[in-house]
Amino acid sequence: MALDSKVPEGPIKDKWTDYKNHIDLVNPANKRNIDIIVVGTGLAGGSAAATLAELGYNVKAFAYQDSPRRAHSIAAQGGINAAKNYQGDGDSNYRLFYDTVKGGDYRSREANVHRLAEVSGNIIDQCVAQGVPFARDYGGLLDNRSFGGVLVSRTFYAKGQTGQQLLLGAYSAMNRQIARGKIEMFNRHEMLDVVKIGGKARGIIARNLITGEIERHSAHAVVIATGGYGNVYFLSTNAMGSNATAAWKIHKKGAYFANPCYTQIHPTCIPRSGDYQSKLTLMSESLRNDGRIWVPAKLEDAKAIQQGKLKPTDIAEADRDYYLERRYPAFGNLVPRDVASRAAKERCDAGYGVNATGEAVYLDFAFAIERYGKEQAKIHGIKDATPAKIYELGQAIVEAKYGNLFQMYEKIVDENPYKTPMMIYPATHYTMGGIWVDYNLMTTVEGLYCIGEANFSDHGANRLGASALMQGLADGYFVLPYTIGDYLSHDIRTGKIPTNTPEFDEVEKEVKDRIDFFVNNKGTKSVDYFHKKLGKVMWDKVGMSRNEKGLTEAMAEIKAIREEFWKEVKVPGSANEMNVELEKAGRVADFLELGELFAKDALVRRESCGGHFREESVELDGEQKGEAKRDDVNFAFVSAWEYKGEPADAVLHKEELEFKDIELKQRSYK
Repeated sequence: MALDSKVPEGPIKDKWTDYKNHIDLVNPANKRNIDIIVVGTGLAGGSAAATLAELGYNVKAFAYQDSPRRAHSIAAQGGINAAKNYQGDGDSNYRLFYDTVKGGDYRSREANVHRLAEVSGNIIDQCVAQGVPFARDYGGLLDNRSFGGVLVSRTFYAKGQTGQQLLLGAYSAMNRQIARGKIEMFNRHEMLDVVKIGGKARGIIARNLITGEIERHSAHAVVIATGGYGNVYFLSTNAMGSNATAAWKIHKKGAYFANPCYTQIHPTCIPRSGDYQSKLTLMSESLRNDGRIWVPAKLEDAKAIQQGKLKPTDIAEADRDYYLERRYPAFGNLVPRDVASRAAKERCDAGYGVNATGEAVYLDFAFAIERYGKEQAKIHGIKDATPAKIYELGQAIVEAKYGNLFQMYEKIVDENPYKTPMMIYPATHYTMGGIWVDYNLMTTVEGLYCIGEANFSDHGANRLGASALMQGLADGYFVLPYTIGDYLSHDIRTGKIPTNTPEFDEVEKEVKDRIDFFVNNKGTKSVDYFHKKLGKVMWDKVGMSRNEKGLTEAMAEIKAIREEFWKEVKVPGSANEMNVELEKAGRVADFLELGELFAKDALVRRESCGGHFREESVELDGEQKGEAKRDDVNFAFVSAWEYKGEPADAVLHKEELEFKDIELKQRSYK
């Protein structure tokens, strides 16, 4: 099947407007007769469910948590991008479009990214109207800060808890529709498969996670908004419940999976402390606005710090290596995430790491505290302010901007980050790959849509900071509600979709058989045993840097772990009750297949781009020596994989990427 991205004709700046002017619509009376299932209630799913219900459709929303407000979007910290140019620093829709395509290392679809930039401003207006408490400047206008990979300040924020505040906005919009009866909410329900009738997505099979009951739900269209697959690494910044099951199940039913090898390694996470850790904690990228990243310049100092003989505050200024400022003078500490992560790994691999394991660098706020303190002393007319007073005034400003992040850090590490530099290290965070969708956000299965982090569409090979929240809300509030109507306009005479059909029978039987297998298998090893084994292979061989030998080994090793899993996994408890181990078993089974496809995709893509760094593809000389080397002649395409049974047998389909509005060139942040 040829991939048809359905990108409209015409100049890029007019595509979305012209397209909306000509698509088919569903009149309000007919919307009352159409059902839509939305799986996932984070920013993408929550905003989509609320908006579709507001338009008049009957929405069934599914969340595996006890409430939509517990979706993992709540954990996003630093902010949301929009090209409002409130700072007057030269921002525009075009510049946001350009930065996103460049930041993604020229591996995203231009038309989708331009649309994202166009609707970004509307999101802020919508959220302000909902009461989202964005930070404001002295005059009462919305404040902005800068993020990696850009030269302007376009990130709107609410302290370090932006995701939580935006999610509460979407949640309040959902609650209004739940109260009106337009959204039927299914908390504590997990989608375990999609049902197709006549080639179209017409429903799902879900498990009630409290009672274990298997349920059938039908609709005229199904929307997947279940986030990314970062937990394939076991340790990641994702919530422990975040999983890829919904996306993987629809992949097995015909939805192509695009670019699985594009994962984001976030440069500022609290370092791993030992082998028994269950997840990693993110420190917002916004901290790089004011924190300076460094390691000791002398190897002997680094060794002394690792052994606990020296403190970071003992290292003289002249003996510190601010390596991002040294290597990337134009962007400094605000280079994109993939660049910052690899630079940290390079320093730590060379022996300059600063914790006991040698896997950490410093993020230092001493300079920011002093700078803000002096500024405040001037503002308050304090002449000859003492260093202690300057420190006190400066700390108050840093606390107002990032207080909750510093609090979190101190609780976890038991060190005061105002007095001692934070320790950070890269960790798996966001996934740019996901289900392939066309311009309408429809997958390769008719009537089956995918939005937010679960799809591949906007970030190419690397997501810029504060763009995840932007994409989730753009898809849910402003894109999908238009495009889905074009498809549903053909269903106004269809009537309710019955669930007592052979198609529902068959899929329900598949789901029940798998559950029965898990609870009856007489294995000896826990689900986590296999998940940790998979995670180790993924991090060691499909992690921050990849090569042909490691990827080939990873594919074989993951397959072996998967085969052992199906023989040896033990799931205690029964199927007809709340059973968290049973939930995990299904999710890890899916990760064990996805991980192999991930490694295969990384093996086939013999270039470095964004978060995908192949050691064989690196600049050997010139100004960019040591940086990632793209191959636009052979790899300027989206890899869309078709399921054929074993992950190793997946068939590659290519969507060739066209760059008509942005010149393809070497990505430089120097």
